[in-house]
Amino acid sequence: MTGRCWSELRRPLRAVPVLESALGRYSDAHARDKALYSSWLAQSYADAGEVEQAAETITASLRVMGNVASVRPRQRLAEVAARLGEHHGDVPAVRELLRGDALHPLDVRR
Repeated sequence: MTGRCWSELRRPLRAVPVLESALGRYSDAHARDKALYSSWLAQSYADAGEVEQAAETITASLRVMGNVASVRPRQRLAEVAARLGEHHGDVPAVRELLRGDALHPLDVRR
């Protein structure tokens, strides 16, 4: 929760270490919670200008989430991914993330 608060306050230098530490202790069995808190980690990376790391965090979160039937984490991850859209031409990890259908599995336009 501390990392999430720092992330919402746009203090990535404080948020990232706290979130990385907490997520390192989360089991993948808690996929929904892990993906949700990973969204704040990705947001913090984006705020710090670490676009590639943000995209990689989102991609890993989507992989852990798999077919978990929860809208909120996928929605949060999609919101952060949308912020990375301006970098899709520059950063291969962002281009791959935005090209895939994992963010919007029911969106037939993709």
